[in-house]
Amino acid sequence: MGDVIHNLPIIDDIRTHFPDAEIDWVVEENFIEIVKLHPMVNHAIPIAFRRWRRNLFSRKTYQEIICSLKNLREKKYDYIIDTQGLIKSALICLCTHGVRIGRDWQSNREAFASLFYQRRFHVEFNQHAVNRGRQLTAMALGYPVPNTPPKYGLPTENMASNIEAGLGLPKKYVMCLHATSRNSKLWPIQNWIQLGKALEKKGFILVLPRANNIELERAKTIAKSVSNSIILPKLGLIKLAEITAGSKAAIGVDTGLIHLSVALKIPSIAIYIDSDPNLNGAYAAENSVAINIGGRSLSPSVDDVLHAFSEFNISV
Repeated sequence: MGDVIHNLPIIDDIRTHFPDAEIDWVVEENFIEIVKLHPMVNHAIPIAFRRWRRNLFSRKTYQEIICSLKNLREKKYDYIIDTQGLIKSALICLCTHGVRIGRDWQSNREAFASLFYQRRFHVEFNQHAVNRGRQLTAMALGYPVPNTPPKYGLPTENMASNIEAGLGLPKKYVMCLHATSRNSKLWPIQNWIQLGKALEKKGFILVLPRANNIELERAKTIAKSVSNSIILPKLGLIKLAEITAGSKAAIGVDTGLIHLSVALKIPSIAIYIDSDPNLNGAYAAENSVAINIGGRSLSPSVDDVLHAFSEFNISV
């Protein structure tokens, strides 16, 4: 999900220089709802690499792949830009009609993928993913590399009003995004409990999302010690986005949901433990604030998080 969020600003960049451009986006099916939220994307085209890998030799998978490839080849594009830079994304480019563009061998995330492109550009790797995508696209389409804050383009004004009252959410709450895809990125549960108690004393309600049973058990452990907290039912991305859009702030580990909160212009704190925030950390949009703390092999303390939270100056 982080890759998807990081590439949203490219859409506004393109439309700024080419107002009549028609933009289609090939995206993993699990995240297609995010792309559909952007009003400037003409078509969001689902692909199911993750699901196909789990059932690679089934007849149904084979039929789905053939159907997806056929759909990709039906339209002639002027440019196909691979901002992800992986072999799987380069293979998708190979299946389309149009000039295939990506980063060169030295600067692509997976160097071998660059062999599938017809035009290649060098984009310095040691910079944030948002900047890498914007720079590649600018070079590919021939407009100046933007140096303005990114515009993620999500309809933040309308999303918070769609929250269902049946979830029992208060008027003022903080999203605590405690779950992530890799255990090495998790912040200790005891830290979440300590943080929750401190925020509780300040009058904030904690909202704990969860996607599976493991995350539910973690949320229950936190909520057992932090009475002023709410565990959400299992929800889809759109509903989570709406709930996040209605929050006062978001605090989370290195997960796609923290990048989503940033894109929604919610004051956000991203906790990094096993990756470099300079390369893929929370990246504030125009007129918003995002704070990265920690880093590779550098787990931040609860006090670090509370100090960062105090900078938001949020009143209860």
